[in-house]
Amino acid sequence: MDNVQKELLKQIAGLHEIPVGAYNIRTNGKTEARNSTEHIEIVPKEGSDGIVIKIKAGTKNESIHIPVVLSEAGLKETVYNDFYIGDDCDVTIVAGCGIHCGTDDSSEHDGIHSFFIGKNSKVKYVEKHYGSGDGKGQRIMNPETIVEVGENSYMEMDTAQIKGVDSTIRKTTVKLDKNASIKVMERLMTHGEQRAESHFVVDLNGENSGANIISRSVAKDNSYQLFQSVLNGNEMCSGHTECDAIIVGNAKISSIPEITANNSDAALIHEAAIGKIAGEQIIKLMTLGLTEEEAEEQIISGFLK
Repeated sequence: MDNVQKELLKQIAGLHEIPVGAYNIRTNGKTEARNSTEHIEIVPKEGSDGIVIKIKAGTKNESIHIPVVLSEAGLKETVYNDFYIGDDCDVTIVAGCGIHCGTDDSSEHDGIHSFFIGKNSKVKYVEKHYGSGDGKGQRIMNPETIVEVGENSYMEMDTAQIKGVDSTIRKTTVKLDKNASIKVMERLMTHGEQRAESHFVVDLNGENSGANIISRSVAKDNSYQLFQSVLNGNEMCSGHTECDAIIVGNAKISSIPEITANNSDAALIHEAAIGKIAGEQIIKLMTLGLTEEEAEEQIISGFLK
């Protein structure tokens, strides 16, 4: 891997070298490196571009890294990855995509990840998106996440768009079984003329299922963001969505909630707060020696953590 690819890999997956355990590293449309373990098998997906990850029942305290890097100009790919997580597992999956653009040619990565989680399992999924380079070509990423959480299982999703992504449409659909739950923390930053859309649809189908969807975002300059969340309470359940956003400059942000209770014992809540940084926050930090620009960046950094 060249230095550009190594930097992208560090940004999206925190990797400085080949990781320990199971991994599949994809660069410029092909597999750079792949490794399975005793409990985690990674094989090519038949009939389409992508991989299948099979995690044996009872697998505990293991991780899987599946980062994607695009550094060649003009690449466009759609990748399908399927995850089959057995019963009684506790695993962490680290994904993400980094695109470097140094020309006028746009590059695009569309990743469709499908999770099928068994019973009594815990899954943490970490996904980061990052763009670099001073080329005029668009850096486009359209991730789609499809999740089925089995009985008594829990999934935690931590997703972030760090910087440099010109256009993204992020889709997440979730189905929850009895006593199943999911927590999502999404963090987004847009600037310039960038556009970002996030669409969540959660079906709380099982008794005592629960969902907590949180989005924190900052939109700068002339960028645009859309957050749309749909919660369908089909059994006795609890669901919560929250959109907290900061506007800087001439940016625009829309939050569109939809909550539907199809059961009298479904408890669903949506919260949204969009606004600019309070002047007194900036003044307080400036009294500590920061410039106005440094104070603003400090506030934004803390907000997106």
